[in-house]
Amino acid sequence: MPNVSNDMKNIQQPSGGKDGAPALTLLILVLGLLLSACAPVGPDFVKPEIDAAAQWSEPETQNLSIASPDLARWWEVFNDPVLNELVEIARRNNNTLEIAGLRVLEARAQLGIAVGSQYPQSQLAVGDATYLSPPENSGVTSNYWQYGLGLTAAWEIDFWGKFRRGIESADAAFMASMAAYNQAQVILTALVVDTYAISRILEEQLWYARENVALQQQSYNIAEALFRNGETSELDMQQAYTLLLSTKATIPNLKIQLKQTRNVLSTLLGQVPGTVNTMLADTKGIPIIPTDVSIGLPADMLRRRPDVRQAELLAMSQNARIGVARADLFPRFSLAGSIGLASGGPGNSSFGNLFGADALAYSIGGSVAWPVLNYGRIKNSVRVQDARLQQALVNYRETVLQAARETENAMAAFIGSLEQTTLLADTVASAKRSNELSTVRYREGFSDYLRVLDSQRSLFTQQQRYITIQGNTVSSLVALYKSLGGGWEGQAGGPYLDPKTLETMQKRTDWGNLIKTGLEEPEQKGVFRRVDW
Repeated sequence: MPNVSNDMKNIQQPSGGKDGAPALTLLILVLGLLLSACAPVGPDFVKPEIDAAAQWSEPETQNLSIASPDLARWWEVFNDPVLNELVEIARRNNNTLEIAGLRVLEARAQLGIAVGSQYPQSQLAVGDATYLSPPENSGVTSNYWQYGLGLTAAWEIDFWGKFRRGIESADAAFMASMAAYNQAQVILTALVVDTYAISRILEEQLWYARENVALQQQSYNIAEALFRNGETSELDMQQAYTLLLSTKATIPNLKIQLKQTRNVLSTLLGQVPGTVNTMLADTKGIPIIPTDVSIGLPADMLRRRPDVRQAELLAMSQNARIGVARADLFPRFSLAGSIGLASGGPGNSSFGNLFGADALAYSIGGSVAWPVLNYGRIKNSVRVQDARLQQALVNYRETVLQAARETENAMAAFIGSLEQTTLLADTVASAKRSNELSTVRYREGFSDYLRVLDSQRSLFTQQQRYITIQGNTVSSLVALYKSLGGGWEGQAGGPYLDPKTLETMQKRTDWGNLIKTGLEEPEQKGVFRRVDW
């Protein structure tokens, strides 16, 4: 941008009837430049073509269908009021989600900066008072004051679309921040549901451990009584005692894991550890898997996932930066001017003359700047932006592939876990019956204690496996809903930010109306957009 500060004191208002002719000529020239401005330089964004699979590789099953799903509040399929409340609290209080929302506000302000760049980029109100003491050989025999007061402005005309490309880039970056917020919602919801399920699983495992301790205590009492009566050896009693202590030893570790998991859940809710204990005490039980899960088609998943949309928007934003860099290869046309009052000089340095009729001074002019010898720096800058665009496009393709992989993996895990759950349920029933029979036969003296030990050890192991696979089924379903990109569509009016946070920010900084409207996409489009004051 050329230097537009001019010495107004040395430019006096001309006299005569044709004073406005030069200014009128310049104004016509500027209007001609504005009207003939070409389309923005640089490539227009072309969304990369991705060949999405027409169908999933996993066939439809009794529990999975390709019907169009409603995933806005997918966690409600578990019909768990406590879980529903936890998700709502997390969406209001989670700190990571709030940071993502504040980044949306930041991107909106960055967009405001880009919009402001298409207007006169420099405006200054200037004033000065200078006391001069000239040398004696200058012919001026007295000291005097000089005064000045005025305005200066400079405007680089967006002839090549540099600033329009900048707005285009900031627009896409702003929408990408919205997509990032939506992705944060998806991740947070999945984390809350998954952590809640783990907590319930640990509660079930703890309950079964205590039940097995009670069962093994009874067996130990029988073995001890038989030993005291001389009917069995001490070995049976010691083996029973060893198994009992081994099972008891699992309880402290389960308690530790349960407490840690609840602390994680409290943190996800933006609350201090231990907060959720009362809420979780109201109900028990692992979330129940729905009988039918709708997943739609691969194309639906790609359209829904916020991270895919974010990757596309980031590529769009980077695409516009090529135009910003390429515009530097061409001449810059600028308009500069100043208007003000000037007075003071040898023999008359009165401040009151500053507001006299003959104190007006102004200047107006245009300039052209063209970096003709830049040693390839501008071309290489364009190449840098182009390489970054290609990286963004590759990242978009990779995001699409990863989205498909995550969904396919979650589907496979869900289907496999359901099959394992059915098998392990029968295994637990069989192990329980084996334990009953071996205990009766041992008590009546028809078998040794080794069979009792084996059956009780097997029962505890199979029960723990059964609870674990139930948890894996819930986790795989949560992963499936997450991979489908559900859980953000119900957000209305932009990201949720705590009203107290917004109030604090408004008191600390003048956000104007942006604190209310900055989380929504601006409706105004076009070449010249209204700035955010």
